[in-house]
Amino acid sequence: MRGLLYFVLFLLVVFGVLYALTGWSFSDGERAGTISKFSRRGYLFKTYEGVLNVGGFSGETGSLTPQYFDFSVKDEAVAKKLTDAVKTGQRVTLHYEEKIIKFPWNGETKYYITDVEAVGPPPNPYGTNPGYPGGQQQQAQPAPTQQQPVNADSTI
Repeated sequence: MRGLLYFVLFLLVVFGVLYALTGWSFSDGERAGTISKFSRRGYLFKTYEGVLNVGGFSGETGSLTPQYFDFSVKDEAVAKKLTDAVKTGQRVTLHYEEKIIKFPWNGETKYYITDVEAVGPPPNPYGTNPGYPGGQQQQAQPAPTQQQPVNADSTI
């Protein structure tokens, strides 16, 4: 009887530690950029995985070099917001939590997105911005006017 009690107590401690390591947030924060990839992946456990292009400036080369942030999403509502941001190409701020240990059924990374905020208005569709080559200037078309019949004057 005593051995069974110790075994149950051991299991409770192990599951408590695992729950603390996977449920407790090691750190949290925000990252801003544009979503360059977002997909639902996995052989057995389907999870949402994405890549945020943060951008950046390299001090070594003095040029712009892309910096990427890989993340996972558990919540369907957050995944819907991210899908909409991918479709519009809009810049977003991702709120995330970093876990100490990851399990395959939670995602491929230790960074889990908890919320998404859109930053600024969505960009113009391609071909409508005159500042870029190939951009079309949108001009207002004058409204068609009704011509009034002209009375002929017989005295010239």
